[in-house]
Amino acid sequence: MASYVVMEPPGRAGSGDAVLVRDGFSWLAFFFSPLWLLWHRLWVEALLAFIVLGLLSALSETAGLGLAGSLLTLLVSLFVGLEGQGLKIAALRRRGWRESGVVEAQGLADGEIRYAATLEAQPEPQAPVLVPDAARARPIHTGMALGLSHNPGRV
Repeated sequence: MASYVVMEPPGRAGSGDAVLVRDGFSWLAFFFSPLWLLWHRLWVEALLAFIVLGLLSALSETAGLGLAGSLLTLLVSLFVGLEGQGLKIAALRRRGWRESGVVEAQGLADGEIRYAATLEAQPEPQAPVLVPDAARARPIHTGMALGLSHNPGRV
């Protein structure tokens, strides 16, 4: 079973507009690293991947690294394959999304059904009743005030 991280949009917790991000290795991110990052709108990460891959290939050609240069570019692809979903979650957090939990499921559709079932099972949160604390209230000053007008109770 795969685990999915549930990310809820800002200000709409429990509304059902959540995004489920699969936690684990991504083969598409491994084979097509910069394109996968662009597809998921990870612009800065895609730019960094393009720059690092370009520098590594230029370095391997000028220094004559051969197989070692290819292995270095493979390491970049391996990093994106392993951490791609984490980069996607981090980008959602930067946009104000909040992580609300983890769902284990066979697939994405099953995960969405399980998440929807947990939303239906939870009771609606009731707003707390606010009772003013008289002990913390500021004392009212009835004395003379400096200035053009008299504002009792204002410090």
